[in-house]
This record gives sequence, structure tokens and C-alpha cells, in this order.
Amino acid sequence: MDSFRRIAFLLALAASAVPAVVAQSESSSSVPAQEQTAAQSGQLSVQARIRARRAQRRATAIHDAYSQKYEAYVGSGTIRFVPGPDRQRSSMYAWNVGVTRYLNERLGVTVDGRGYFGTAYVGLNAYGLTRPSISEYNVMAGPTYRFYVQPKYAISGRVLAGYGHNNFSEDANGYGAKTLKLYPDGSTYAASVSVSAEYNLTPSLALRLSPEYFFTGYGSTSQASRGFTGSIVYRFGKQ
Repeated sequence: MDSFRRIAFLLALAASAVPAVVAQSESSSSVPAQEQTAAQSGQLSVQARIRARRAQRRATAIHDAYSQKYEAYVGSGTIRFVPGPDRQRSSMYAWNVGVTRYLNERLGVTVDGRGYFGTAYVGLNAYGLTRPSISEYNVMAGPTYRFYVQPKYAISGRVLAGYGHNNFSEDANGYGAKTLKLYPDGSTYAASVSVSAEYNLTPSLALRLSPEYFFTGYGSTSQASRGFTGSIVYRFGKQ
């Protein structure tokens, strides 16, 4: 009987001690959990601030590069051009200059001037002329739009249209372009459609490469020539 009372007393004592131990354990385990949650929250806050600063630096760099009112460029280029109705394509090489007035950071109006020079292969003939020199000059204008911008580079599109004039008989020794089966000298339309990629050396200075289709209408026909221009670009006039 005494033994039974001792066992009952010990069981009652153990039962009263268990809730205290469990509460203490829960209290001690909740402290590290709270500290861990606070540490994670602080880490997320730091990362958010870092991302915000990076986004701000990127926006500032884009604004510095593309907020200029004016853009002047000079460069060179080439096209593969058909100089006569039955002639093979010839390579013509160009100088190219222009200026763009930007209405905002993306949309601008461009005025472009260029001159093309090359030789036309006309085959063997009685005049002793097989490769006379040819040239043409163009002035065009149209919209330019930057559709993708980054701090170091941009992709833009451009459509130009205007005036073209050729001189294919200058090196024909007086025989005339028609005699050599070249397009006659004259004036016509000129147009260009291009996509440009720019790489910024500084916010004000960039390199540009522009693959293009170039269209003319010499000899009452249409010529579609593929080529490209490469330019050094200088931006100025903060908006």
C-alpha cells in the first residue's frame, strides 16, 4: 500500500512538471525563430535597396545617353547596285552624313545625305570601255525610332525618302550612258529602310551599324539594293 502511494505521488509530481518543461521549451525555441525571421526580413530589405539603386543607376545612364536633342553622324557604307537594265550588280561605296532632331528620348526626325561611287562592268565593246566609273548622290529625310534602349547600346529603326541624282556617263568618253547600256543620267526618288545597332562609348559618343535596303528609280524602273552604313555618332543638346 505504501509502495502504491509512493508511485502515485511520483506520477502526480511528474504530470505537474511536464507543462512547465514544455512551455519553457516552446519559449526557448521561439526566440531563435523570431531572430531568424527578423534577420531574413532585414536581408530582404537590403536586397530591395540594392535593386532599387541599380534600377536608378540604369535609368540615369539611359537618360544621360538618350535625352540629347540632337545627334550628328558621319560614316561610310556600301550597296550592291544594278547600274543598267541588263547589267550585273556592282559594289558602290559611300560617304554618309546626317543629323537627327529628337522630339523625345525615342522619336526623332533625320536628314541624311550620301554619295555613292563605283565602277560598272559593261563587258567587251567597240569603245574600249569595260569598267566606267559611276556615281550617285542622295538627300533624304524621315523618322527614326529607338525601340530598345540600354545604358550601353540601343536598337532603332529608320525610314528615309527623298531625292536621288546619278552620273553614269561622266567616264563614258562622250559615248553616253545609254550606249554602254547604263541608266541615263537624271534625277529620281531615293528611299532607305534600315535597322541600326548602336554601342555607346560615352553618353555623347557612339558607334552605329545600319543594314539597309536602298531603293531608287533610275531609267523609269526600280532598283532595290542591299547594303549597310557604319557611322560615328555624336549627341549634344541636353533636353
